[in-house]
Amino acid sequence: MSLALTGPELSFQRRVRAFAEKHLKPLAAKIEAEEYFPSDFLRTLGRNKFLGAPFSRSDGGLGLGWVSETIVAEEVSAISAAAEMARLASAALYSAPLACFGNSVQKRRFLHSVLSGEKVGALALTEPEAGSDAGSIKTRARRDARDFVLNGEKRFITNGGVADYLFVFAVTDPGKPARSALSAFVIPRNSKGLEVVRAYGLLGMRGANVVHLRLRNVRVPRENLVGGLNRGFSIILDELDRERPAVAAGMMGIARSSFEEAVRYSSTRKQFGRPIRDFEGVSFKIADMAVKLAASQLLILHAARALDRGEPARKEGAVAKLYSTEAAFEVANESLQVHGGIGYTKGLPIERYFRDARFMMIGGGTSEIMRYIIQREVYKEVGRPS
Repeated sequence: MSLALTGPELSFQRRVRAFAEKHLKPLAAKIEAEEYFPSDFLRTLGRNKFLGAPFSRSDGGLGLGWVSETIVAEEVSAISAAAEMARLASAALYSAPLACFGNSVQKRRFLHSVLSGEKVGALALTEPEAGSDAGSIKTRARRDARDFVLNGEKRFITNGGVADYLFVFAVTDPGKPARSALSAFVIPRNSKGLEVVRAYGLLGMRGANVVHLRLRNVRVPRENLVGGLNRGFSIILDELDRERPAVAAGMMGIARSSFEEAVRYSSTRKQFGRPIRDFEGVSFKIADMAVKLAASQLLILHAARALDRGEPARKEGAVAKLYSTEAAFEVANESLQVHGGIGYTKGLPIERYFRDARFMMIGGGTSEIMRYIIQREVYKEVGRPS
């Protein structure tokens, strides 16, 4: 199996890169300086079908598979990681569960308009007491005739304050273990009883909308239940398996931009009468960055191709996310070091890359949780001693 991008995939990558350069690059400074949510850019992405690249044409996509999702994630994030967070939350975190588990009516009502960019989606999973431990969800969905009534809180919800639709997980059978107790619902943002408690100010990813939500007697019709009653846990697992390679690809975009800036700067900055690239203390950093970028690309493609073949990718996705997110921060850090004092100023994007790269060692599953998943899957593969 070749892990390299195919000819059509390379052509798609060139299209997305040119699109991002034209439509996102002029906005990048505004997104950062004004914490501007890039809704216009999302609409433009949708009109060009880049939001739905991995999904079937009948769902409003391009039918290109999950490799295309990682391509879009990398190219958008290479210019603005905050814009990529907004795109990822709507086009992947919200849309993938609907595309994989929703029925045709739900897709027409809640998916097509998000993939076209007319609407924005968000995934509402994390809670004050349920982060890494998704099984500790406290939000409850109580049956009331044909409806469900939801009560609870969701925290760190990307796009939560601007989304038109929320994909929400709640407990529907408190007497059962989490794997048999959770259900998934689509909730319109204007539902009575749904409110934003606060919007978070972030170290990086400025321009991303991340909020704390409260649900108080939010009434949801049974038609908005996705995937069947008490089937939510399997939806969570599938969503996370798809999310992690995309998150890793977004971080590779930051790493690539950091690397390219370091190569340019080290070739032009002179000390002691020659470019600093002539000093091994600098050039070896460039070599290490190149290795981390190459390894990240292969790990991401390995996970994405497994998903496109319909194979489990739990370990592969966790490996890709763990390595690529940590490597991205290391590359951003070393790029800042290569730039020296000027890299620490607001005059260059290096300090932004540094701040943005730090986030995804936490979001989408911490590095510690990724290590736990990887070792668990390894031991499953080798089996336990008798």
